[in-house]
Amino acid sequence: MSRPRMLLSVAGLVLALALVLTLVLTLGDDAPPKPATEAGVDSLVTAFVSKLSADQEYRSPKSDERRTAAAGFAAVLDRRGAADLEKLGFSVRDGVDPATGRPYTVAVNEPGTERAWGMYVIDRSAPPSLAVEVPHPAFDLRTELFGVDLFRRTPGAVLMVAGAHRKADDSKADVAHEEDSVFHVVASALAGRGLPQVQLHGFHDENLPSTDIVLSSGASVAGDAARRTATRLTADGFAVCRAWEERCGALEGTKNVQGKLAAADDTVFLHVEMSRTVRESPERRDGVVRALTEAELAKP
Repeated sequence: MSRPRMLLSVAGLVLALALVLTLVLTLGDDAPPKPATEAGVDSLVTAFVSKLSADQEYRSPKSDERRTAAAGFAAVLDRRGAADLEKLGFSVRDGVDPATGRPYTVAVNEPGTERAWGMYVIDRSAPPSLAVEVPHPAFDLRTELFGVDLFRRTPGAVLMVAGAHRKADDSKADVAHEEDSVFHVVASALAGRGLPQVQLHGFHDENLPSTDIVLSSGASVAGDAARRTATRLTADGFAVCRAWEERCGALEGTKNVQGKLAAADDTVFLHVEMSRTVRESPERRDGVVRALTEAELAKP
């Protein structure tokens, strides 16, 4: 082969290799990225609660902010947009919980600011059915885990997690005893639609050594829902103090503002106080959540 022809062949080979390499790189760039792993509701809630502390910033929302929150939450619940909640610093997004395969919408307050007004997760697989309330995250330890589990077992549930430690701002962040909170605004909106409320709390073992759970209806007279729940819990081996039958160490929740709201609206409110031993045990947590589920508290 002559020298010019040899040079031409080599040049052609180099050109062909360059074209193949370009094609590979181009295809690689154009290949769709792998979808990110969806965060589970448990991960979202646990990460949120881990940032709360007694010395965090918090302020109560003003009256106009509470009105905006009421309009904003109703709009998100009804899928009419998130503009009002976003004005208050909330971020709102949709997702799918990998544990259940069910879609949800989550609204979470502005992080690291005094507008620490909560996390609200709406299960979108069914119409709104049950308000699952965690008013004292990072204080009543592990109660948020009970909340997540009950949320996951209840299509249409709305999980409400307070945005601040109850001791923040000289205890003005205690949403179970303060009507001037976004948490109470959301509870009011859900109770106004007839949703039952289950509110999860914790107590130290030494306060009631022989009791696992204190069950009450807050300011209301105990109805069928409370009695069914007590029966289910007892059947699962829990020592239950029924506040409508006996004294339960001032853990009856009669001054709870969400309970008072439910009494005024004649809707179901269940105040569930759990011992530290119960809250520390995954097996006992499963038993509590199973009993609450089997008591059929959700709105049909």
